[in-house]
Amino acid sequence: MSNSSSITQFLLLAFSETRELQLLHFWLFLGIYLAALLGNGLIITTIACDQHLHTPMYFFLLNLSLIDLGSISTTLPKSMVNSIWDTRTISYAGCTAQVFLFAFLVGAQFSLLTIMAYDRYIAICKPLHYGTLLGSRACVHMAAAAWGTAFLSAVLHIANTFSLPLCKGNAVDQFFCEIPQILKLSCSDAYLREVGFLVISVLVAFGCFVFIGVSYVQIFKAVLRIPSEQGQHKAFSTCLPHLAVVSLFVSTGAFAYLKPPSISSPSLDLVVAVLYSVVPPAVNPLIYSMRNLELKFALRKLMTGYFSAAIDCLLPPAKGS
Repeated sequence: MSNSSSITQFLLLAFSETRELQLLHFWLFLGIYLAALLGNGLIITTIACDQHLHTPMYFFLLNLSLIDLGSISTTLPKSMVNSIWDTRTISYAGCTAQVFLFAFLVGAQFSLLTIMAYDRYIAICKPLHYGTLLGSRACVHMAAAAWGTAFLSAVLHIANTFSLPLCKGNAVDQFFCEIPQILKLSCSDAYLREVGFLVISVLVAFGCFVFIGVSYVQIFKAVLRIPSEQGQHKAFSTCLPHLAVVSLFVSTGAFAYLKPPSISSPSLDLVVAVLYSVVPPAVNPLIYSMRNLELKFALRKLMTGYFSAAIDCLLPPAKGS
């Protein structure tokens, strides 16, 4: 038994006591992490370097890639380090930082996904008003609002969670510091305050999800009225991946934070956490790059220019030049 003032470190979930399985976990997470870094990094670089992609849709996609890089970098590296060194510990400050950064980035991610649904709704259903409703200043204001509200929400979460007395040990049954798992360590009824705040946050998220759903109903109605099959294909290829990512993110995230303790188990909690914290940042670049012709063309042009410049640097200059 201990209280929060005496806790100097937490113990994260051990995937296995077998060394071979620990190394398997390390290499699996490393592959996912490197794929997410490469994919999101390419999207950020391509959008930043190509003037033709300086539009609202790609501006929001750049912000989403930044969030994906941050969120997956918050959770996976520490878990990989623990596996390779055969340990479970994370410092109290490190756990606090994980909770804050993850809450901040997940909140910003959901806000960005909502804004991206609004962007697609205006682009497809009200194309004549697109430049007016989504000018550069409006886009910056919406992105700033998403980041700002997520920051304030994360501050409230961290203040509520780590002000609780923790007297049920320091073992967190998750591969990163997750708020529901930390609440299990509390021995005070004060934890209901954070539970209430989580419920409010999820209800707000559900309201945003309803907005996204209504937006896509209108989008699909407009798309079905497009006479050109090519136009329908382009619209669906842009919207359906976005809807799939939102559905996975919202359903698994809501389940992780609102599921009753009676159906909680370490294996179930682990699978759900991977689905909402690891899978979206890793698959977002693949979905958006493989289904977006403009982005693929810009990426190909960027890579061609890079390799051409590299070859020019390696080859000796022509005589007389």
